[in-house]
Amino acid sequence: MLAVLNATFPVFALILAGWLAARRQLLGPHGGDVLNRFVIYLALPALLFHAMTQVRPDQLAHGGYVLSLLIGFMVPFAIAYCVKRPPGTRRTDVAIEALANAYANAGFMGIPLCLVVLGPDSLAPAIIATLMTACVLFGITITLIEFDQHQGQHPVRTVLKTGRALLRNPLLISPLLGLAWAASGVPLPLAADRFIVLLGDAASPCALVAIGLFLAQAGAGGAPATVARIVFAKLIVQPVVTAVLVLMVFDTPPVWAWTAIIMSALPIGTGPFMLAQMYQRDAQASSRAILVSTVISVLTISALIALIQHQGLLRP
Repeated sequence: MLAVLNATFPVFALILAGWLAARRQLLGPHGGDVLNRFVIYLALPALLFHAMTQVRPDQLAHGGYVLSLLIGFMVPFAIAYCVKRPPGTRRTDVAIEALANAYANAGFMGIPLCLVVLGPDSLAPAIIATLMTACVLFGITITLIEFDQHQGQHPVRTVLKTGRALLRNPLLISPLLGLAWAASGVPLPLAADRFIVLLGDAASPCALVAIGLFLAQAGAGGAPATVARIVFAKLIVQPVVTAVLVLMVFDTPPVWAWTAIIMSALPIGTGPFMLAQMYQRDAQASSRAILVSTVISVLTISALIALIQHQGLLRP
């Protein structure tokens, strides 16, 4: 039990620190937005870039892992499209709910948690899961929304617009650049390496504090049935589907398998909320689901880490 507490306490304590800071207005009204931008545009890209410069090609040759994550995304994603809705419901709203069903808080919470629980060997699979969440899942959702927003326009124009948005995503570009650098065989200059490491080391604590700041400002609202459906799909359906695939269907190395399960069991990230705001749709359900899933995940993640400890994989 002490090992589980040692693994989970630092993560949730940092989230609580951000929540308390927001409640006491220690960072001002725009503190959360500034810290969020620092993580997205500086610290987390530095961490992803440096991590990918250390990855060997053989570490990426796990097709079963990628397929498990992809199916784990698509099953809860599809649940939103199986719900009977009132006439006139916009497909944009359905797509945002579908994203919430499967959009894990991978970059902000997943990478720090995997490093604490499973150690450095989990970084490569955690980055792959983050890329698939931030790029593949996000890209599919944006494409569906753009097609709804531009009904009647040429589909090629919509696809090009989505592609341009993804190419400007620092969470996509930085690991790809890191992988390209690793493939070149040229070592990073020592000064540049130290700069990138120092900047990347700030990603995990700042990201977790940023989650706390966001949760303190998340407003109440959203239909209870909708929020419950989203949270169930995210915290139960996605990790169960992923666990079955990585443990029973595909031959996945233990650290990679449990990394996939951890990443799929994470609470909802801020992506659905940001999309709802971007497209001027009701963000109450998504913000409430983020808050509820994060609170419940204190119990579900702790139970999962206890199971990992039972498997003998918990980092000392």
